[in-house]
Amino acid sequence: MDQPAIRPFEVTNRLVLSIAVPMTLAYVTTPLLGITATAVVGQLGDAALLGGLAAGAIVFDVVFTTFNFLRSGTTGLVAQAFGRADPAGEQAAFWHAFAIAAVSGIVLAFLGPLIAIAGSWFMDAGSRVTEAMHLYIGIRMLAAPFTLINYAVLGYVLGRGQGGLGLLLQIMLNGTNIVLCILLGLELGWGVAGVAWASVAGEFAAAIVGMTYVLARFHRLPPLPRSRLFDRKAFLLMVSMNRDIMIRSFSLLAAFALFTRQGAQEGTLALAANAVLMNFFLVAGYFLDGFATAAEQLAGRAIGSRYRFAFDRAVRLTIIWGFGLAIASSAACLLFGGALVRLITTAPDVRDMAYAFMPWAALTPVTGVLAFQMDGVFIGATWSRDMRNMMLLSFVVYLAALIGLGKAFGNVGLWAALHIFLIVRGLSLLSVLPARIRAAFA
Repeated sequence: MDQPAIRPFEVTNRLVLSIAVPMTLAYVTTPLLGITATAVVGQLGDAALLGGLAAGAIVFDVVFTTFNFLRSGTTGLVAQAFGRADPAGEQAAFWHAFAIAAVSGIVLAFLGPLIAIAGSWFMDAGSRVTEAMHLYIGIRMLAAPFTLINYAVLGYVLGRGQGGLGLLLQIMLNGTNIVLCILLGLELGWGVAGVAWASVAGEFAAAIVGMTYVLARFHRLPPLPRSRLFDRKAFLLMVSMNRDIMIRSFSLLAAFALFTRQGAQEGTLALAANAVLMNFFLVAGYFLDGFATAAEQLAGRAIGSRYRFAFDRAVRLTIIWGFGLAIASSAACLLFGGALVRLITTAPDVRDMAYAFMPWAALTPVTGVLAFQMDGVFIGATWSRDMRNMMLLSFVVYLAALIGLGKAFGNVGLWAALHIFLIVRGLSLLSVLPARIRAAFA
């Protein structure tokens, strides 16, 4: 059987940045939305409402972070179809993701009350906080089908390398949400319910705009053969990928949850200081995700094109840009981190401890950048099994370091374990990359 033809294309710095920069800006709009929602409810002067919003947002994020595979998995499969000039493959990958998104979203919407009950059990907060959390989750979970469909749409857009369109869709989603959050939550006085309904409206608006674009593009293409749409092998590949990425996401969430839990064992002061400092890593992560997204699209496109030179260059350029941004982020943290700590907390003892551990937090972008980039490469290439296995290996190493170093060195040991986790994630994926490349381009 003849091999598919090689389809050369050039990977340039400009091409990398055309995907990475818009998506970096898009990802940064997400924390702005969280700040706005918190500020709106905070204006009501009721700590219970603010606590309910925060608890509800955490539950919602945990549930939907596990479904982020719909975005990343779709990106990889669409990028490969794009690379081999297979528009029918692009359509099939999108509709498979859409089917999973729609069914899962409807199920989650119906399970909203049960999710709220599970969340209140886990949080174990006061009655008024629990009441506010139930209200928020009950309303916001109605947006579940639209949220997951938006994941699939964004994955399709990014798979084709359309970072600018991805940015516009995220601005539509978060912009609508922010405006309605202020209008409904503050101006009309709906409070937590207003913030939740703003999220529903934002997801719905983005889904309408995104699906309009996708359907309009599909309308200009030849009809999708039923054999491609109902291709059992292709659908099972997506399910398998999604399963592996979900396991990876669960492990990542568990790692950060354990870091927080072990910090609590060191005392309230350590817990608070660590919570403040983790913001530096999370914000840096939004920036690094932009280049990881570029790695996803370009690696997937190169696999589909069977063009190893483009694959190697995509890996090299995204790593170079990623490390450059990570070093800049670390330097900014060291230079301006003190001011941000003072902005986040007014407690003198928390500030002092945060200052003491600032260098540990400042280095997380540098030790974590390879993990971000390798995740992007492996997702784009649809090597999800390797990504899952290396994550589980890294998690085991992390657990050993967390227990051993945490017990021996306290909070210093916890931060050291986090750095070990990030480094092992990146290096373990890098170690299996050469063999995977040789197999893919043999």
